[in-house]
Amino acid sequence: MILGAGAIAPDFDLPDQFGAAQRLGARRGLRGVVLVFVPFAFSRTCTGELHDLDAHADLFEASGADLLVASVDAKYALRAWAEAEGVGVTLVSDFWPHGAVARAYGAFDERAGHARRATFAIGPDGAIRSSFMTAPGEARQMAAYREALAALRPDDLGAPA
Repeated sequence: MILGAGAIAPDFDLPDQFGAAQRLGARRGLRGVVLVFVPFAFSRTCTGELHDLDAHADLFEASGADLLVASVDAKYALRAWAEAEGVGVTLVSDFWPHGAVARAYGAFDERAGHARRATFAIGPDGAIRSSFMTAPGEARQMAAYREALAALRPDDLGAPA
């Protein structure tokens, strides 16, 4: 079961596709975060979702939230994936310990060895405001992301109401 609204988001410090540290705790009090787990780089459904998120990156920015796409792939594979697909979203590697962050959020599939398609909208106070998950092979829809962003109230993010 994935963590739901009201739970405190487990802190993390993951390398992005360039090796830079992406820390949830460093954003506390400043910005919200939408943490999107995908099973694998280069897979068909994940690649479709990656393009959809990249095409709508302005939606997250306008909401004052950082978008982080997490996978159990190594940072090198994530960089190759981003470059091959020509996208600019931030990808973070939950490679080692394998899937530790996905596990902390209840989003790791132990039998398959990868993250499930789970999404968490985390407020600047570190509380999960919204979470949702889709079935294996089922892409998330932008409407679900819009609802998650709506759960991050503008006054929480320092944006005008």
